Amino acid sequence: MNEKLNRAISNAPNGIGIDALLKQFGEETSRRTLLRRLDAMVSLGEVERTGKARATKYRAIAKMPTAWPHRESRYEMPERETMIVREDAPAAESTDEDAALRELRDVFREHYSLRKPVGYRREFLDAYVPNETPYLPASLCEHLRAKGQSEQMAELPPGTYARHVLDRLIIDLTWNSSRLEGSTYSLLETDFLLQQGRSDDPLRHKEARMILNHKAAIEFLVDSPEALGFNRYTFLNLHSVLTESLLKNWKAEGALRTCPVGIGGSVFHPTSNPGVIEECFDLILQKAAAIRDPLECCFFLMVQMPYLQPFEDGNKRTSRLAANIPLIRANMSPLSFVGVPVRDYTTGILGVYELNRIELLREVFVHAYEQSASRYAAIRDELGEPEPILLRYRSEIADFIRDVVVKRLGKLDAAALLRRWAGQNITASERARFIEVVEERLLSLTEGSIVRVRVRPSEFEAWWPVWNEVRPK
Repeated sequence: MNEKLNRAISNAPNGIGIDALLKQFGEETSRRTLLRRLDAMVSLGEVERTGKARATKYRAIAKMPTAWPHRESRYEMPERETMIVREDAPAAESTDEDAALRELRDVFREHYSLRKPVGYRREFLDAYVPNETPYLPASLCEHLRAKGQSEQMAELPPGTYARHVLDRLIIDLTWNSSRLEGSTYSLLETDFLLQQGRSDDPLRHKEARMILNHKAAIEFLVDSPEALGFNRYTFLNLHSVLTESLLKNWKAEGALRTCPVGIGGSVFHPTSNPGVIEECFDLILQKAAAIRDPLECCFFLMVQMPYLQPFEDGNKRTSRLAANIPLIRANMSPLSFVGVPVRDYTTGILGVYELNRIELLREVFVHAYEQSASRYAAIRDELGEPEPILLRYRSEIADFIRDVVVKRLGKLDAAALLRRWAGQNITASERARFIEVVEERLLSLTEGSIVRVRVRPSEFEAWWPVWNEVRPK
């Protein structure tokens, strides 16, 4: 939608009204959604609004080019730089770097039609050597690691950190990733939708589907972290979950693309050669698997996966969730893109697309990870350290609770079954605490937490009256 809207406005040099835009979109969107998008574009300085009421028109803002387009060096592959984002650095030390970043941002403040078209550069990927040519300086990784991982958490099984903050992670990452895709859902609306599991708003059906897909994808990553890998199974299935029922061609869900794609608002033209896409996709996975530092791997995926555009759609959202795989496996704070402005993220991605420059996206990454790490550290402190029994018997507990619900057992029958099962399967030293933990989880089970134990709403509704039945004296 964003690309079509940009094109419609750009093709009307004297401006275009909302009614004319609605005619072009037909039933694809509603007036309310379109006005929200236009308001966002106005606030970002991409479009100017003129006139009032029915005379209101929207016109693309195209700044006059400066001397820089004639400097071909602006589009050459830069020497590898080692900029470090340091909050405590003296102003005098960061002057040159700040000036370079401001100049780089200025490139993308101009209308994209004034920039030089570029294609996919395979050498950008080839030049990256895992553990030898990192995108993140070692000192920066140490700084972020100190914020995102405790000594105690590092010793626990993979996925413990993410599962410990899963409830908050789902709403944070779902809303922020969808917001970066242009979703008009507010945080509260997103939370309500996730609780309901469905949307009653036919005008925002696709947005709702995208949000619910995010939730399913996050659960896919956190549910079995030991099964995740830098392989086709993980990445293709992640894309399939994220794009379910959203692509015109359902066969494109979880499949590498074989057709050309365009990038709205950019002069970058991704490769349309299926052979190159397949080869580079596998190379990205190979290099990611070889990267020892989880933070470096996380950022590498944020850079290279959307740059290749291996899928027909959903590339950026796939890269944002895939970037969490090394963090989940290493038991580090997940990355949920809290507090990331849309414009900063977009500019950072454009820097990679058009100039193969990572500095702006790296700034976004560092800020986002610091925010996420602080957020989830506070949640962990509030919740306390994870219960060892829950970590050791997570799958067994989930399976038992599911059996209680599916078999529609009441409290007394469930208690008797639990004592028998624990007596046969749990060591004597852990048995009493295991029974206590399972009973606590059964008593706290609600419609909003059943997905953890793979229970469907219909199963929960059928079991709930039995569970709360009061037997006559």
